[in-house]
Amino acid sequence: MGRGKIEIKRIENNTNRQVTFCKRRNGLLKKAYELSVLCDAEIALIVFSSRGRVYEFSNNNNSNIRGTIERYKKATADASSTCSTQEINAQFYQQESKKLHQQIQMIQNSNRHLMGEGLASLNAKELKQLEHRLERGIARIRSKKHEMLLAEAEGLQKRENELEHENAYLRAKIAAENERFQGLSMVTGSTSVGQDDYNEYQAFLARNVQLQFSIMDPSPPHPSDQVENHDYHLTPRKPFQMG
Repeated sequence: MGRGKIEIKRIENNTNRQVTFCKRRNGLLKKAYELSVLCDAEIALIVFSSRGRVYEFSNNNNSNIRGTIERYKKATADASSTCSTQEINAQFYQQESKKLHQQIQMIQNSNRHLMGEGLASLNAKELKQLEHRLERGIARIRSKKHEMLLAEAEGLQKRENELEHENAYLRAKIAAENERFQGLSMVTGSTSVGQDDYNEYQAFLARNVQLQFSIMDPSPPHPSDQVENHDYHLTPRKPFQMG
């Protein structure tokens, strides 16, 4: 079972009070010693018993407990002039705020100098340093711009290759359809090819030619370009005869 909680009040029994005093005094001395060793703190402990006996502890090796007491008196002698914790914190925050304000002011002045403003307060050496800063900045900007232009050029070259492949595919498809219709007219005779087939063939060629122009040039082709185009043989060599 755990130890019960003891009510903190004066012990009326003399024997019990003396036993408790001895135990707790030893524990207090032990705690003071441990605190001085672990935390490297200077500690002075004075205990008077109810019978008038004095017990003391000090970890000050250079002097006895009186040395620690003198140090305490010296530290508290000017207590009226010492600042409280809040006042010390307020002073610290004011100093930090002043430093930040100065840094902001320096950055603002530097930006104004980079924009060519407020140069009257700079000497020749500072102007030369500012010039070097601007030259280094311009060099980095140009390098970045050059990288972006190269990447854009590579993208355009890739797109151009894709369009060339698509154009070649459409040319081959148109040529194949042209040969197919020409072969069909030669095998079956001109009378067997009806007007519907001829119209369908002309519409197919016109669509593919227009698609080629739209791929190679974003602007729509002129109507005359769709009518007269000798590369794609839009006009058959032999006119179809109606059956």
